[in-house]
Amino acid sequence: MKPTERPVLCLGEALIDVIKRAGTVEEKVGGSVFNVACGVASLGHPTSLASWWGKDERGKNLEAKLASAGVSVVPGSANAQKTPIANAQIDDNGQATYDFDLEWQVPPLPEVSGLSHLHTGSFAATLAPGASAVVEAVKAMSSQGTVSYDPNVRPTLMGTPEEVRPRIEELISLADVVKASDEDIAWLYGKDTPIETVLQKWKTMGPGLIVATRGPWASYALCANDRDMLAVDPLNIKVKDTVGAGDSFMAGLISGLLDAGLLGSAEAKQRLRKARLSDIQAALHRATVTSGITVSKVGAYGPTQAEVAEVIAADPTL
Repeated sequence: MKPTERPVLCLGEALIDVIKRAGTVEEKVGGSVFNVACGVASLGHPTSLASWWGKDERGKNLEAKLASAGVSVVPGSANAQKTPIANAQIDDNGQATYDFDLEWQVPPLPEVSGLSHLHTGSFAATLAPGASAVVEAVKAMSSQGTVSYDPNVRPTLMGTPEEVRPRIEELISLADVVKASDEDIAWLYGKDTPIETVLQKWKTMGPGLIVATRGPWASYALCANDRDMLAVDPLNIKVKDTVGAGDSFMAGLISGLLDAGLLGSAEAKQRLRKARLSDIQAALHRATVTSGITVSKVGAYGPTQAEVAEVIAADPTL
């Protein structure tokens, strides 16, 4: 950890993934923003999580994982009636589909002046009653530091694309970094809309960096200050499942941008707005490696700095 850093605050869901595959059922701690928090902390950055879970056994499991990853918990996060559940069905290709049993509220949040960066995403900003508090936190942080956002759409919780698109685009306009999957983009804008068209649209809304992940295909990255789009190949690795892959990518990206001085302060916000693709390549590389390590494991997994360094040392040409 870097104790002189102000912490990253991750604001969003923490839940239990009930993973069903080939006739077996397994419970693992998870949730998009929970996974990002664990990932950022494992990569060496002071990190806090504000979420909403219960004081039951599942909630204790969440807290144990957070403690082992070095994530601090914002007081009040354990005040739900019960800990949320995401039922994850894994198909023969390792792809996960979800349905949920949860409620979402936001505990009292720390002052933004004590934070370096805010990350949020998934249904946290769209599901009442907590969604409004998330948007207000993003607005407050955007004026003093930096914000990252991953729409991570969950149709069973978000309604229709038409209903949720204005809120998602509002958050994109407030964020410094936006990461979305090709599946997110297809759901929001239709399968026939090219990803490149959507990224260019989002670029005009204000983010400094936009990334689209595309599963086994190259990710796309677009900077506000660069006309070109960068394609970043994923690791060539045997996939166990894709649970947490996008969250691990997000954690690696946040970590890399923090270390590059492109996130974490009002000054970093301005540097990111002026950055070129060459300035963010190292962060994209870290994100690709962290995500690759995650899909080689079962369930969400946040690699450590040492694991990432080991992969890069084994093949510096990655």
